[in-house]
Amino acid sequence: MIRHVVLLNLPPEHDKAILLEALGRLHGLQDKVAGLVSFDHGPNADYEGKTPDFAYGFVVTFTDRAAHQAYEAHPDHVHAGGLLVSICAGGYDGILVADLVVQDS
Repeated sequence: MIRHVVLLNLPPEHDKAILLEALGRLHGLQDKVAGLVSFDHGPNADYEGKTPDFAYGFVVTFTDRAAHQAYEAHPDHVHAGGLLVSICAGGYDGILVADLVVQDS
């Protein structure tokens, strides 16, 4: 399994409608990409004080790398990624991504 973890550095004045559109497109990929197991998103509580600049994030779970690659290449993902870049502080640099390879639970 792969957990694709994405944190977004959103300035206070970001356009919430654009964020919601991007998240909607990504959420909709559950029905379009085989092997996309789940999509969860929400505000970053940052309880440990390690990521204060990253106000929001999402986690996508995939069965394997092939499913992750299909997600990456899907036009809805490409479009959503462009939307997120457009509202994050620093554009592309305002997005932190980690891909965790985890045991199937």
